[in-house]
Amino acid sequence: MSQLGLKKFAVTPGFEVGGTLFKPEQLAILGAVVGADAIIEMTTFKQLYVEMQEERLAEVQDALRKVGLQIHPAGFVTKSLIACNFCSGAEDAGLEIAKVLDEAIAGHEVPHPLKIGYAGCALGTSEPLIKDIAVVKMRDTFDIYVGGESKGLKAKLAQRLLSGVTEEQLVPIVTQLIANFQELGKKKEKYSRFIDRMTIEKLREVVTVA
Repeated sequence: MSQLGLKKFAVTPGFEVGGTLFKPEQLAILGAVVGADAIIEMTTFKQLYVEMQEERLAEVQDALRKVGLQIHPAGFVTKSLIACNFCSGAEDAGLEIAKVLDEAIAGHEVPHPLKIGYAGCALGTSEPLIKDIAVVKMRDTFDIYVGGESKGLKAKLAQRLLSGVTEEQLVPIVTQLIANFQELGKKKEKYSRFIDRMTIEKLREVVTVA
């Protein structure tokens, strides 16, 4: 929990071929504007968390946006898309659809922080199957997995929910999964436990594939 007068938010440069890349000038501006008392934390989901004086928040966030950084809420929200490095190239790995998906999913309030992974091929270098929701590009279509768990002694791989998903279907399906968790998830319930409780079979029934 933030101390009195302090506010936390997330910062990311987005992603491109090569991965999640901060430019030197972005880091320089970040360090210069947040103030000496700010705390900057590297997260496991490729965002920086910044905790700083709330009274300067709007000014600082505006300066960060001007150098191309994205600002998102911290806490119990869907995180930015955790993407691979697109090593097979922007077109083959689906960089543009990944950016569209990222814009659609980031920052929604949910019962428990939600990590959504994306891999541009079956190599899965972004470790998608240990994310809550995973999208894996398989040539011209996508497979969607749910319920991965990366922490603890009971870490497990996500289960495949759907295969052969088209580019047009992808964003609506993932946003349906988020809405389903918002509606039916219990407060502080991890997504993997939510999937166990709901069952993969039932989830397939409620997800509409147009």
